[in-house]
Amino acid sequence: MSFFNSIGRSMSRAPRPPRRSTTPTSGTFPPTESVPATPTTTAPKPLYLCSPFVEAALVKGNFKTIVMLPKYADPLEWVAVNIFDFYQNLNLFYGVLTECCTQQSCPTMAAGPTLNYTWINQDRKSVQLAAPMYIDYVMTWVQNLLDDENVFPTKSGRDFSQSFPGTAKHIYRQLLRVFAHLYYAHYQQILHLRSEPHFNSLFAHFLAFGKEYDMLDIKDVKGQQGSPVGIGALWERWKEMGILES
Repeated sequence: MSFFNSIGRSMSRAPRPPRRSTTPTSGTFPPTESVPATPTTTAPKPLYLCSPFVEAALVKGNFKTIVMLPKYADPLEWVAVNIFDFYQNLNLFYGVLTECCTQQSCPTMAAGPTLNYTWINQDRKSVQLAAPMYIDYVMTWVQNLLDDENVFPTKSGRDFSQSFPGTAKHIYRQLLRVFAHLYYAHYQQILHLRSEPHFNSLFAHFLAFGKEYDMLDIKDVKGQQGSPVGIGALWERWKEMGILES
């Protein structure tokens, strides 16, 4: 039985970050797809899969223990609060890396040697966006949803809508793509900042939570044959290490 069979109640949350620019699909789920990138020669093993970086973490052991629903907590409130926290923490990491993620350095939203994410514009056409623009659209869309009382209620007596589970999954998919790009294109900068234990722990927590509450589609994590997502190998490596559930 899916986690989302419960009926939600209201939640409270911390102050939100400053507003970003308006997205081209404001008020709707951001329609995106992935397309193969230009084939390249065999790349060396990514740093995030190499020891000691793959083992770097603030939390030791299996992340399942920290994603379990607390006693007496409402399931939908638990999901909503965690989505808000994941968004804020990822937004903070991206803010540190914005000087490295530019239209010149990241002309596409690359997430693997043969994978670029594309955006479906208002004319229903698939368009390539530079990574910073793509990420700004995603973060703005998520923030707008967090600000919407009809989606993330904060006042006493207001319930979550029946569409909340679908909305949560859409948010999760887009945040996953931001993680995927940062790992693929900017892990070297994360290492330079000595932040790999923090970033790895945030992502492992994100994956464990998404798996526990049915918000992750394995094809989004691993990609498709011929155009794999770089973080798919990290997912498998962490399962082998016992950090994530098999």
